[in-house]
Amino acid sequence: MAVPPEPPPAAEPPPAAEPRSRRLAAVEPLLFLTTVSLGLQGPLATQYLWDRLGADLGYSGGNSTSADGCTEGTGANGSTDTLQREVETLVSHWNLYINLGGFFVGLFSVTLFGPWSDSVGRRPVLILPAVGMAMQAAVYLLVMYLRLHVGFFLLGRILSGLTGDYNLILAGCFAYVADTSAARARTFRVAVLEACLGVAGMLASIGGGQWRKAQGYINPFWLVFAASLAAALYAVFCLQESVKQRKPAKLFTLSHYMAVYRLYTTPERQGSRQKLALYSLAFFLIVTIHFGTKDIYVLYELGSPLCWASDLIGYGSAASYLAYLSSLAGLRVLQLCLEDTWVAELGLISNISGLVVMSIATTTPLMFTGYGMLFLSMAATPVIRAKLSKLVNETEQGALFASVACVEGLCSLVASGVFNSLYPATLHFMRGFPFLFGALILLIPAAIIG
Repeated sequence: MAVPPEPPPAAEPPPAAEPRSRRLAAVEPLLFLTTVSLGLQGPLATQYLWDRLGADLGYSGGNSTSADGCTEGTGANGSTDTLQREVETLVSHWNLYINLGGFFVGLFSVTLFGPWSDSVGRRPVLILPAVGMAMQAAVYLLVMYLRLHVGFFLLGRILSGLTGDYNLILAGCFAYVADTSAARARTFRVAVLEACLGVAGMLASIGGGQWRKAQGYINPFWLVFAASLAAALYAVFCLQESVKQRKPAKLFTLSHYMAVYRLYTTPERQGSRQKLALYSLAFFLIVTIHFGTKDIYVLYELGSPLCWASDLIGYGSAASYLAYLSSLAGLRVLQLCLEDTWVAELGLISNISGLVVMSIATTTPLMFTGYGMLFLSMAATPVIRAKLSKLVNETEQGALFASVACVEGLCSLVASGVFNSLYPATLHFMRGFPFLFGALILLIPAAIIG
């Protein structure tokens, strides 16, 4: 009697769906609101410093709302130029103090909160910095209402830094995207998130310049406060948690700092830690140049020979943010025929060429030509973020992006120190030298990525 064949083994059940396939509330609105807040605050705060410090020195050209900008200074040309350089130097130094204070504090808070979010979830680390940014805006409003010393800007900056500041918003949002996106689509997904930075920054820059020209500083700063507060409320009431397996964890412990340290030193990561270090170095150099040149755009445009008023400064800031959108479109198209590494290289070429043109810009059309040549300049950073994200486990995304935010904090620290010191030091022989310096430095990450 024939033995019946054994039934085939039951097929293994399909693997459970990854947490990243769950449909969660988008994190983009939160990033959009906080970027609107930051995009309004940055140029307006610099212009406010210019006007307040210029008025203290008796420099009538300090009022950037005039039709002819800085060409209306009083007295002999030599006296006017000397006063203008003095105002530029003072504003540059105050920007340096404010940025150093805030980012130095934020450097430690971000690396504390980021790894903590791997255990307790992303929502707490998105709520806290949004509240901190609202507190900073409140302090700035008090300075403007009561005509307090501009040194109180530093107090507001430190308050925001203690809660993680904008860098923790970025770390939390990118970790949230890593939690909810597949590896193959992560580069574009990160680029979409960065494009939100561009849209929000562009709208804030155009609106802020016109609004400041029409109504001064106080009303636009109320929107800065409201946007930060709205971001916190969105995180509280609308945002869902992306970390599936949450567990309670102490906040004030060295283990969070050690989690970041282990990313680069754990022996079993011998292959990936070298890539982490190299990509982090390239990211550091690119973002340092981005922050450093962005820090002096407004000063460069306020001074002679450009002498831009606040509306032109708004258009210029909008053009710089437009690079996020054009880079997203360029990345999407170039990914069809090129690998991500080559897309990053093309982005660096765009960045270098734009900075070289800006370094010699003496007219408004030439300055906007430089902005236009930056159209692909933001394509390199999403490529690097995505590559970094793929080098670590899913349970380490918070620690990873905390380390990236730590690098960004260090970028701001170095950029503020270098560019806000380099700019006044090189005014006497070439006002655009910091842009040329930045273009030369970008050759290093181009070589590393290549």
